[in-house]
Amino acid sequence: MVNLVKLCVGITTINQLEQLQSMRREEYIKAGRAPVNIHITRNKPKRFKEIIDCGSLYWVIRRQIRVRQKIIRIDDIEDPEGRKKCCLVLDPDLIKTEHRAYRPFQGWRYLEQSDAPADLSANQKPGSGMPSEMEEELRGLGLL
Repeated sequence: MVNLVKLCVGITTINQLEQLQSMRREEYIKAGRAPVNIHITRNKPKRFKEIIDCGSLYWVIRRQIRVRQKIIRIDDIEDPEGRKKCCLVLDPDLIKTEHRAYRPFQGWRYLEQSDAPADLSANQKPGSGMPSEMEEELRGLGLL
């Protein structure tokens, strides 16, 4: 099994990602389409068969992996100009993970399951439930 990791550009918190995806699902409903979470990429992963069954998309927010979404399927699509694209169909649930530093990059990267950060249980929060901004600052100072 393999996962993907992707930068969450323009998003600074998990709540912001959750709100954006919820808003997009509502827009799909208003347009008479199925309320799904999708992410469009230029290239289809060559290892897509390893991803589909139980892989996830790990989101990097503010230089740290913080959350993941299960990848339900990977579709081949075309944009309005007729260019081939890849559509990642994601589970709507955001699963918080242990924070893991990750350098900036373009596109997406493979993330082996053995290298993926562990999920946090519903009652477990990084930094003992403090706001993520405060946790980041403390972590940056070496206090967490």
